[in-house]
Amino acid sequence: MDREFPRPLDVPALARTAHMSPAHFSRQFRSAFGETPYSYLMTRRIERAKALLRRGDLTVTDVCLAVGCTSLGSFSARFTELVGVSPTAYRARDHGAGQPVPACVAKVHTRPSRIGEATPAARPLA
Repeated sequence: MDREFPRPLDVPALARTAHMSPAHFSRQFRSAFGETPYSYLMTRRIERAKALLRRGDLTVTDVCLAVGCTSLGSFSARFTELVGVSPTAYRARDHGAGQPVPACVAKVHTRPSRIGEATPAARPLA
């Protein structure tokens, strides 16, 4: 899922690959990752969307489609839920201070999480 995030999520196909029923696959996935397969996929998509929006050369609609979302409204709602600001507001921010930070480090510190969750990823870059 991490590599193929722009593609549609098909839990039955993922379950077949894992030799499980879709329901059992979803339970096992949630047990292992702490969220449903769909929620995990959307987190990956929002993570990638944040990187594309920081570049500033794509519209929010272009970013929405590039990360595999088909509904701008759903994408914007989930982005706002996970990041705390709309995609347009996030894109408008000055992201210049993060330029010298390696992408792998920035990814850990900018990883989206549910608002109010206490996770290491929610900490600001020092």
